[in-house]
Amino acid sequence: MGEEFIKLPEGLPQPIDDGKSDHLLGMTIPRMSLLSTKDPVLDLSEIDSRYKILYFFPMVAIPGEHVPSSEWDNIPGARGCTPQNISMSKHHNDLQRYDAASIGISTQSIDDLTKISSLRKFLQPLVSDSDLKFQEKLNIPTFRFESKMMYKRLTLIVLESLIVKVFYPIFPPDKHIFEILKWLENDSK
Repeated sequence: MGEEFIKLPEGLPQPIDDGKSDHLLGMTIPRMSLLSTKDPVLDLSEIDSRYKILYFFPMVAIPGEHVPSSEWDNIPGARGCTPQNISMSKHHNDLQRYDAASIGISTQSIDDLTKISSLRKFLQPLVSDSDLKFQEKLNIPTFRFESKMMYKRLTLIVLESLIVKVFYPIFPPDKHIFEILKWLENDSK
């Protein structure tokens, strides 16, 4: 089942902080409903958890269907969506101990996200911002690949509706969950 996407290859280029997320800290999450893999629609501002972990990612590969070209591995920070989503799902209960809920956000279609979520049995919802309406409200960093606009990898920790922590850039994505858990542990003291 696309096992080549579970582990990150060695030698991937690391993303650099280009300053494109500097404006996000202290902003308020807009009220907006997006298509979700767990509910028909999900309003990110109304999630019933103390902390909302909104993690943005470019695109998950669907085994046998949407396999990006070899150029994908050369884009700093692009590779690793499947391992990141797997690790977020694997640590779902760890996040709940801090009253935190993780939500993955991509510009991929809801059909693609539902397919991969079902295949991998992700516990967290994935939401589609394929029309970039959420992106427009917060100016989340993006890049273009094969004529598609995609999110750069970024995580926002939201308390009530306020962004209280921004992780950007993120590398390696499969280990990022441990940065999140460490931050939650320190913030809850």
